[in-house]
Amino acid sequence: MFMINVAVHGIGTIGKRIAHAVKLQKDMKLKAIVGYSPDATIKTVLEPYGPLYGTDLYATNEESLKKFKEAKMIVNGTLEDLLKKGEIDVLIDATPEGCGREYKEKVYSKYDVKVIFQGGEEADVAEMTFNAVVNYEKAFGKKFVRVPSCNTTGLIRTLSALDKFGLAYVFVAVVRRAADPHEHKKGPINAIEFEEVPSHHGEDVRTVLENLNIFTMAVKVPTTLAHTHIVEATLVKRASKEEIIEAFEEQTRVILLDMKEYPATSKIIEKFRDYCRPRNDMYEIVVLRDSISVEGSKVRWMQVVHQEADVIPENIDAIRAITGIEKDKWKSIKMTNESLGILK
Repeated sequence: MFMINVAVHGIGTIGKRIAHAVKLQKDMKLKAIVGYSPDATIKTVLEPYGPLYGTDLYATNEESLKKFKEAKMIVNGTLEDLLKKGEIDVLIDATPEGCGREYKEKVYSKYDVKVIFQGGEEADVAEMTFNAVVNYEKAFGKKFVRVPSCNTTGLIRTLSALDKFGLAYVFVAVVRRAADPHEHKKGPINAIEFEEVPSHHGEDVRTVLENLNIFTMAVKVPTTLAHTHIVEATLVKRASKEEIIEAFEEQTRVILLDMKEYPATSKIIEKFRDYCRPRNDMYEIVVLRDSISVEGSKVRWMQVVHQEADVIPENIDAIRAITGIEKDKWKSIKMTNESLGILK
């Protein structure tokens, strides 16, 4: 079997998860990870009991290389040293927000390597924004592709499930978590933080669902576990509550739970801890079944997004799509889902 050689640049919340997921694929090989500094995360994942143990380490640049050597870590050279070898088919850019564009202009564009950016970058950093169900085939032959943010990915999954009824208008209130669990310098701690209206999420959803009439608002609240969306969609073709539930049930990477059993995000995350998922990652979007209401042409529901995990399977499918190694999106989705233990 032909193996796709993958490198991951940036080993933070998303990068370390993508790197681990790549290692679980039968048609991919994690050739290297690229880090900026010898922090606790990169040291841990490379330790003998770490998930990336044995993976070649490279430094972002000469300054980073010096830092790794001073920390007495085994480092094989710089990012450019890695790319000059010509062995990497796909590079995942999981660097901090806004850095990807700079690396594209100064480094990536000089080499024959395909690059997948994350949602922290503006959409025009890439030739397209990717979703495995909606536009997998559009990535064929592209050099630069972007996987959108966790919130955008969550909305695309559920809204595209209802596309068969026609979406005349969508309003979303996004209740954002303040920080990821490990982030000790972010907040708010005792406040609700308001975001500019409209929030950027609607515009980002339209990079995939291009003709969707959507308006989004967002606030940030003092929790670290997950985002919550409160959605109202106006349908072109009316549907019953049962038909809406069936549409969500048929959509891959969307599951339904009941508020009676799962009355808070903490209970939902605990479910995935009990599954013994790595890092309690919830790749699926949870739609709260008993929050779904239908009133005429309007459908309302709440959904929960695990900000650390839902984009991981999209990145894996994007690797297959951008290289063209698998032309059938459903085969790719099936392989990815099975490798990560995704429920459906």
